[in-house]
Parts: sequence; structure tokens; C-alpha cells
Amino acid sequence: MSENLKVELNLKDVSESDGDLSELLEISGSKQTPFLVDTEKDVKMYESSDIIDYIRENYAGSSSDDSVAKPRVHVGGAVCESCEG
Repeated sequence: MSENLKVELNLKDVSESDGDLSELLEISGSKQTPFLVDTEKDVKMYESSDIIDYIRENYAGSSSDDSVAKPRVHVGGAVCESCEG
């Protein structure tokens, strides 16, 4: 999905990293995944479909200039079907 929408994602797999799991627990208070943290807009949310809709509404095609830095959107947790594209 991220390539199709030209959005840079920083994916973290909490099942493989105790540090990433600790970060998720600190930020969200839960082990539930997927979990999105948009550091550009100070938004945090659960639920794959909500995350997809949010990224589409806020970032898809937002820049026609590929040299412009893309917003960094973080998704904590195991890769889900929505993140695989």
C-alpha cells in the first residue's frame, strides 16, 4: 500500500523486538496491533481499515514532487494485510 500511495512508512514488528514492544506499550498502553502513530499530525489510532482510510485521506498523492520529503507514518506491530499493499 505504501508504494501505491507514495507514502513512506516506518514499520515495526513488536513480535521481533522487545524495544519496539516497549515503545508500543508506552505510547498506546496496549499490545494491540496494528497501531499507527503519525508524528507529523500528532495522530494515534488502531484498526487496519481506519489506518488505511486515514493515510489515503491525509497523504495519498499529496505531493507531485518526489524530491519533497514524505511524512513519516509509523505503524507498530506485525505486518498486516493492509500494510502489505
